[in-house]
Amino acid sequence: MADYEKHLKNLENVQGSSYIEKLCKKAVLAKNSVSDLKTSHKNMALERLAQLLIENTEEIIKQNQLDLKNAESNGMAVSMMDRLRLDSKRIEAMAEGVRQIIALKDPVGEIIGGGPLINGLNVIKQRVPLGVIGIIFESRPNVTVDAAALCIKSGNVSILRGGSDAIHSNICLAEIIRRALDECSIPKDMVLLVEDTSRKTATQLMQMNGYIDVLIPRGGKGLINAVVKNSTVPVIETGAGNCHAFVDESADIDEAISIVDNAKTQRPSVCNAIETLLVHKNIAEQFLPKLKGFWGNKVEIRGDKESSNIIKIDFLANDDDYYTEYNDFVISLKIVDDVEEAISHINKHGTRHSELIITKNMKNASVFQNKVDAAAVYVNASTRFTDGYEMGLGAEIGISTQKLHARGPMGLNELTSYKYLINGDGQIRE
Repeated sequence: MADYEKHLKNLENVQGSSYIEKLCKKAVLAKNSVSDLKTSHKNMALERLAQLLIENTEEIIKQNQLDLKNAESNGMAVSMMDRLRLDSKRIEAMAEGVRQIIALKDPVGEIIGGGPLINGLNVIKQRVPLGVIGIIFESRPNVTVDAAALCIKSGNVSILRGGSDAIHSNICLAEIIRRALDECSIPKDMVLLVEDTSRKTATQLMQMNGYIDVLIPRGGKGLINAVVKNSTVPVIETGAGNCHAFVDESADIDEAISIVDNAKTQRPSVCNAIETLLVHKNIAEQFLPKLKGFWGNKVEIRGDKESSNIIKIDFLANDDDYYTEYNDFVISLKIVDDVEEAISHINKHGTRHSELIITKNMKNASVFQNKVDAAAVYVNASTRFTDGYEMGLGAEIGISTQKLHARGPMGLNELTSYKYLINGDGQIRE
């Protein structure tokens, strides 16, 4: 710790570096100081963080109210303001999420392969932290705590860049996180917050090769596309959720209404809420009127011509609608001939996040799960369960929709890489 403070003081005297570059240099310095932290030491800091979150509930809510007032003045949609809002219950949930991470097995140092070779070398394949992780996210201040806690437990340094909508909340939460680290004699720069939320700093962060080991965008399609397009740092794509539910002809109608309603309306602003409903033609006339009656005017329906012949829809859907992640009480509707057409539609329009079939036909369920290209494929259960907490991972850093190096909810194991440790006794290669 003393060497870290000495190097940090020298770093602060360096002239000519940009704001982002100075943050990145602090991150690298912290990385070199936390690479060998013991599990007990990391857990101590996380326990202190959970305590401080509860102790500072009033101040967190006060700062969050400033963000909410600004969001309302700027005309933010009600569903998006829900993502921004923090209250005592949500702060308690954040603290509980941190404690769940404490209870999880520390992946760092785990031996995941290797063994003695015929030439006498002993090879060990061991989990190690990714290093410095840059995380760019939107108006969800809980991500500040979730991401930081996961990175602390997995031995990674995090540079957090939230949106301007949540800046007061994020500054408050980051200060609490850094205080917990400092009180436990861990370099507080293990967690860094980008307080300048201009587009310029985001772009600079995407191009900090040599400092940042991996970049994780967490937000809507626009944010993710911007990061993928502009980043020169390796990126893990997460978040964009154009999710579907397919009601098969054998589905139980009451069960299907319950599942579809939960998947769409329980929290429509999140990435695991469904955006498109596909209905088998043989059940449409029984299912759709009952769903429409259940929803009333709660959900705006953009349907195809076939569905408009059965129920009153709000708008005719076009192909753009089927590609849209609404994050609101809006859904696209399409009647399909069979499970194969449903699969084809999903694989064309989806974002490989979470997809669902509601059916009593287990053959169709199997075909759907095998052929749909997504990180999570459900049978007869709401897509809202695609979540690190719900899947037993504790908090998550995001839902990866790609195939390298992680897919689905990213917990502790997904925040590690590995290296080979080779031990010999004089072997040379001939």
